[in-house]
Amino acid sequence: MGVIFQSLGRTLLAGLVILVAIVVVTGALTGQPMKIDHAWSAFVMRWLHVLCGVMWIGLLWYLNFVQIPTMPKIPDPLKPAIGKHIAPEVLFWFRWGALATVVTGLLLAWMSGYLVDALLLKKGVHAIGIGMWMALIMAFNVWFIIWPNQQKALGLVDCPADQKPKAARMAMLTSRFNTMFSIGMLYCMVAQQNGGF
Repeated sequence: MGVIFQSLGRTLLAGLVILVAIVVVTGALTGQPMKIDHAWSAFVMRWLHVLCGVMWIGLLWYLNFVQIPTMPKIPDPLKPAIGKHIAPEVLFWFRWGALATVVTGLLLAWMSGYLVDALLLKKGVHAIGIGMWMALIMAFNVWFIIWPNQQKALGLVDCPADQKPKAARMAMLTSRFNTMFSIGMLYCMVAQQNGGF
């Protein structure tokens, strides 16, 4: 068992094997084997959307609840390890998680037939529409404000030394904005299906 957990790839593969086993066993026990149709495809897209969203918002909250508040407490000789190794890796998964969440969400809305109506905030899908717009703003912030400023702050791109603190502050403030927005965005996403509006 230990060999599975020593590799992230093997761990994820084992998770997928467990998922397939759950689907097969549940289908056998209920007498309702999996039927691959539009509804199943939309369900899988919803699952992928949630999976990507957990990655994105999980890392957003990690950055704001753990990394940002902890950085001032880390001794200066240890900070380069965070800035050169951990932060770039976190930001890689953070920005691609954001993009994957948006893409799977838009595909899900299109597959379900409410994409345009939601984006236009029409009655009946206005909750999910508000959530979609909030997520789009957040994703824009990730790619066009947070990431470019983090690249400067972490020294991943050349910039004058006096710009690094300003870039770090802009990235942090925008990340905090996204954290604030994530609360309402998540509510809107869940509210649409559960009558929260």
